[in-house]
Amino acid sequence: MKHPEWTESMKEKLVAWREHIHQRPELSFQEFETSSYIANALRKMPGMKTETEVGWATGVVGTLSAGEGPVIAIRADIDALPITEENNVRYSSENDGVMHACGHDAHTSIVLGVATLLSEHLQTGELAGTVKFIFQPAEESMDENGLSGSPYMIRAGAYDGVDAAIALHMCPWLPTGSMQVNDGYSMANVDVFQGVITGTGGHGAYPEQGTDPIWMLGPVLQALHGIVARKLSALDSAVVSIGEIHAGSASNIIPTEVSITGTMRSYSPEVRDKLAVELQRAFSIVEPLGGEYSFRIDRGEPALKNDPTVNQWFIKAAEQLYPTINITRGPFGMGGEDFGYVTERVPGALFFLGCAEPDGEQKDLHTPIFDIDEECLPIGTAILAQTVINYLKGEAVLPNRKKVEVDIHGT
Repeated sequence: MKHPEWTESMKEKLVAWREHIHQRPELSFQEFETSSYIANALRKMPGMKTETEVGWATGVVGTLSAGEGPVIAIRADIDALPITEENNVRYSSENDGVMHACGHDAHTSIVLGVATLLSEHLQTGELAGTVKFIFQPAEESMDENGLSGSPYMIRAGAYDGVDAAIALHMCPWLPTGSMQVNDGYSMANVDVFQGVITGTGGHGAYPEQGTDPIWMLGPVLQALHGIVARKLSALDSAVVSIGEIHAGSASNIIPTEVSITGTMRSYSPEVRDKLAVELQRAFSIVEPLGGEYSFRIDRGEPALKNDPTVNQWFIKAAEQLYPTINITRGPFGMGGEDFGYVTERVPGALFFLGCAEPDGEQKDLHTPIFDIDEECLPIGTAILAQTVINYLKGEAVLPNRKKVEVDIHGT
């Protein structure tokens, strides 16, 4: 696929940024070297105003402004995952047990590339308006307050006055030269639950003298696994999965409690609420069996809801630049994406960019062998940059503007 001249010329820089960041991955809320590297790169760009420690110690925002006009934000996430890399490449992670296994290094490189291109464009006077480049920490994890990085950036005002927000994500199931878009709900609400079943416990030789929470666990598990299959419409997108069960200390002791931890995923707010109701009903099964229960739900990021108009901006820009690009339509899956906090409050969308390496080996997100075809970097840069240029020129319009709210649930 032939790249536009203006991105082809910076391909080496995009690769250098990406590989530098890939070699030095940092976990959520710990991206100190990464944010410093980003800030230093932004400060070299003409006309760029650079802010650090925005919302969090590692949040960075770059702003380009050329007079009165529309305001658009581009977001990149910068954190890595607690995964040990198994790739044998020159840019493998140098931090043991930490890896950019979700493509955030590529996202960051691409948005730095867009910032470089637009800093040149806005100096010529051909465009009017403001572009904010938001480099957000902690997309992958929540802190002790139950918040990931996006709410902190919103609360700090990073999206104040923004008319629209855009982003992209690496897509290892599509080849380079393709993209995936979806209108409406596209990635899931993410909720974590923990329940405790309590009995009296007792001696393993005399189970009749007490109540056994492990025995009660059986029907509870059946009820939990039956929520999606029997309590929701087959047309609803939802998942309930159990990841941990803990109980007991010895072979001859019936424990007093069993703890169960899992995740619930959904698209619509209505289904999200119904899952919570059905979760409570599943645990309540223990009461007629002589047990008691308690549970809590920690609500994570909301579902990513893509604005159809903003998706059309992506498609228009992609087809302008790459007439043969393959565009797939459909939801991205039940994974979470904390850009959903942004699209709750301001019109926005995120698209998936094909990055599969041509060797045909499946290198999925969040695996030790995840990697990308770096030919995707100029493509992502070009599409995002052209989307912004079209918007600032008035060739991409929102039917109804609305301003971002800063009241984040749970803060």
